[in-house]
Order: sequence, then C-alpha cells, then structure tokens
Amino acid sequence: MKIVVLTKHVPQAVGEVSYADDLTVDRSAVRCRLQDGDEYAVEQALRIAARRLDVQVTALTMGPAGALAALRSALALGADEGVHVLDAALHGCDAPATSLVLAAACRRLGFDLVLCGTASADGAMAVIPAMLAERLGVPALCQCDRLRTDEDRIHARRDDGCVVEDLTATMPAVLSVTDRSGEPRYPRFEAIAEARHKLVRTWTLADLGVDAGRVGLAAAATAVHRVTRPDPRPATIPGTDPAAAAIRIADFLSERQFL
Repeated sequence: MKIVVLTKHVPQAVGEVSYADDLTVDRSAVRCRLQDGDEYAVEQALRIAARRLDVQVTALTMGPAGALAALRSALALGADEGVHVLDAALHGCDAPATSLVLAAACRRLGFDLVLCGTASADGAMAVIPAMLAERLGVPALCQCDRLRTDEDRIHARRDDGCVVEDLTATMPAVLSVTDRSGEPRYPRFEAIAEARHKLVRTWTLADLGVDAGRVGLAAAATAVHRVTRPDPRPATIPGTDPAAAAIRIADFLSERQFL
C-alpha cells in the first residue's frame, strides 16, 4: 500500500509574517515549520502502516528550498521517504496551480491513499484536498475525525457539531483529517537523526510534465494589490490602570466560577 502525505512549510507565527515586493509571503524572512495539521496526517498514515503489511509512507511538499525542513520533520515523525517539488516557476502559486502540481506528483509516485490536513495555516482555504481529488479522479473524504482501512476501502467519521457522518470510499482516495483524529507522536532523538539519512527526491516541473506557464504568480486567478496590518490591540482594558484591570478580570472569572 502506498500512502502519500501532503506537507507544507508555513510561517511559525502570524505576527512574524513579512511580505516581498510582489506582496507574496517572504518565507526567507520568517521562521517556518511543518504545519500542525500535517502532523496529524502523518500520524494517521503511521497508524495505518502499523496495522497493515508492506506500507510505504511518502511525505510530499512543494515550495522553495526551505520547504525541505518540513519534509525532514515528517521523516522524523516516521515517514519513509520524501519528495520535494522545487522550481523557481512555482513562486506565487494559487490553490488551483498547487493542486495541479501536487496531482502530477501523486500520479508519478503512485498512491492508494493521499492524506493531508484540513487547511494550511497560512492560506486557510481548505480547498486543496477536494481540488486534488478532482484532478486525480478519485473520491474525496474531507475534514474527517476518525478513519480506518480494510482491504481496499477507507472508512471515516466526520462530526461538524450538527450531524455525524460515516463515510466510505474505495481506494485510491484523498482524505483530510482534523486535529481530533489522534494526537501526533513526539519524534524521538534517534528518529530525528535517522531522518537526515532517509531518501528525499527533488523534482522539477519538467520532471512532472507541468507547463510552467500554468503555475506561478502570473498564472494566479487572483491578485493581491495591497497588504495592511490590523491595528494592535491595547494591552489592558481601556481607561484603567493594570492593577484595576486585573481586579476586574478576576471578578469576571470568579462570578462565572472559573476560579
């Protein structure tokens, strides 16, 4: 069984984000990490691998050179190998272009199941799983809280707070998981060291047969014309000194039996 886990290298904190002259996020100027949602996807891939024989887990990412760190983090968690789609023409890709490239990479790898988080921490659009499934011509099970597999099917449960749905699809399929799917494991020191020696392949758009004219900032369906930061929130309750503010907060919590 071949499982592909999508990973993304995202800014570590929203407050640290800075922008390049073309108004894209300048990832080289901020600290980035493997996004939390992808850790849950890796965890589910490893749980499936523990219950089945002959499972290959491949972490897949696209992005600049720094995105290699996200792959290394996924490998430290337990993925078997990594694939990094690296090409200067990818700069500024929107969601449709991202799904186009990831679909081409998944086809080249071959897969029974593609796992990912529900939404990226920077874009927060939550559309890539569905777009990817449509391009691959396979079922999409999105925002799943639980999953299990049998011989050739994937079973999942989704709870949106109003209704609980039990979903089943024949593999190959694409599935996104929420943070309720199972707490990711903490990488051991030995695993972190071993991750440096695991295979990571680097593919370009030419390797995937994707026309560079279909991706990147120039091909994006939307354009950013201006970026502004919100006004900073006041550090204390307006019109009060810090001691009085602390008393008001304590009274508020006490009245509601939070203390």
